[in-house]
Amino acid sequence: MACSSCAADKGGPTNSPAWRRALWIALAVNGLMFAAELAAGIMGGSRALQADALDFLGDAANYAISLGVAGLALAWRARAAFVKGATIFAFGLYVLLNAIWALSHGTVPHAEVMGAVGFVALLANGGVALILYRFREGDANMRSVWICSRNDAIGNIAVMLAALGVFGTGSALPDIIVAGIMAALGLWGGAQILQQSITELRVSKGPSRTELLTARAASKG
Repeated sequence: MACSSCAADKGGPTNSPAWRRALWIALAVNGLMFAAELAAGIMGGSRALQADALDFLGDAANYAISLGVAGLALAWRARAAFVKGATIFAFGLYVLLNAIWALSHGTVPHAEVMGAVGFVALLANGGVALILYRFREGDANMRSVWICSRNDAIGNIAVMLAALGVFGTGSALPDIIVAGIMAALGLWGGAQILQQSITELRVSKGPSRTELLTARAASKG
């Protein structure tokens, strides 16, 4: 659930050295994991791994955007968060459609590759999530970064469970189910970020003319 209070009220460390350092670490880890997991997903025939690799790429781009807007006015940070929220939501929709298509066209992936790469990805995302945990209650931009890392760690656990399922059943269905779970996480997380960023954009613009007139009328009454 998105935080109901805005960053302007919190006065969070939107451009602190600790925040920027955490973003640089997250950016490096996600960039490296994108290349490694994409190659493993293609060689292992796992749609879940390939989807997770694209998620690493999206997160790396998100961290780069966050570094670019850190310390700027609330309106600019909220706009960046809106773009990221829309990207995450679109990614979730893509994965969902791909999973549906794979129900009739998918092949059985290599469970061993899924399990090994999923474990490495879990360590990477778990470490990033721990680094970013202290910033989870910041503005929409900070919260979006935390949501990305949290969802990725959950998705990695799901990939490992899917590897066990593929190994035990010899079916691609567990791999497809994981893709569906990742889609749900993307849609949910993207919606959270969009909701808070829209709220912060409204706050940054200040009260509307109607709201000012209403407030004046109420004060006179």
